[in-house]
Amino acid sequence: MTDQAQISRTDRKHITGIVTSRSGDKTIKVTYSYKIPHPMYQKEIKRKTVLTAHDEPNACKLGDKVEITETRPISKQKRWRVVRIVEAAPIVLA
Repeated sequence: MTDQAQISRTDRKHITGIVTSRSGDKTIKVTYSYKIPHPMYQKEIKRKTVLTAHDEPNACKLGDKVEITETRPISKQKRWRVVRIVEAAPIVLA
């Protein structure tokens, strides 16, 4: 393997977000928020993106903070996979 191929394989995006849905078996939806300046007024605007990620052990729960990384296409929409659970969601006792 050449040095160029080794560098490009390790340069994958990593994103930290919140699990907002467990839509199917081994599938979660992760929402991450960011701020961008308005093109004309330069005020910061809140934006969010929802990504579908692969969760092989089905370990993620709603509200967990997870780190995901880019990967090869797993299905029609899944292009990300879970690396680790950064922070577990608090357990609410009713």
